[in-house]
Amino acid sequence: MQLRSNDFQDGQPIPRECAFGKPGDPIALSDNRNPHLAWRDAPPRTRSFVLTCVDGDAPSRGDDVNKQGRTVSADLPRTDFVHWLIADIPAECGEFGNGSCSDGVTAHGKRAPTGPAGSHQGENDYSGWFAADPDMAGTYLGYDGPCPPWNDARVHRYRFELHALDVSSLGLSPGFNREQLQQAMKGHVLASAALTGTYAINPDAK
Repeated sequence: MQLRSNDFQDGQPIPRECAFGKPGDPIALSDNRNPHLAWRDAPPRTRSFVLTCVDGDAPSRGDDVNKQGRTVSADLPRTDFVHWLIADIPAECGEFGNGSCSDGVTAHGKRAPTGPAGSHQGENDYSGWFAADPDMAGTYLGYDGPCPPWNDARVHRYRFELHALDVSSLGLSPGFNREQLQQAMKGHVLASAALTGTYAINPDAK
């Protein structure tokens, strides 16, 4: 099974339009459009797909994050930040157009994100990130793109991963989390494919 995008190559930068944040003064909201994704060569027994996007380079501590005169060290231990969880993608679906599932930043989060008929989307980690911000706090469902700290010395890597499943539905309600998705998928994965894009707001990130 293969996963590709017209917007970026594996290991290459994700376009600004597909990000939540972009360089500003020092940061600004971006277009937050989901990237184009297409896949093929799924196993014959495939009855649905799951797609996830996870940043594995999120800072494990927020002491220096987005603070003037400070830098998030590249050596700081990192953790995962979930950007997209979508389950029950119909087996006949093989492509998401650019901006088809997200187009613009929605303050307080998208409650009914668009997606293929029958699909269900989970909660991403912006819910927790904005929990203390009255202007943005809410439940964030669907795709919300990259927004690494503007002072992070490390380029972040965003792993889009597609799984072909032997069931048409995992029985999850909208708003499920990553752990619930992983538990529901156990024993049902026929094949997987991945595509990784990079992104940074700090021009000096490496």
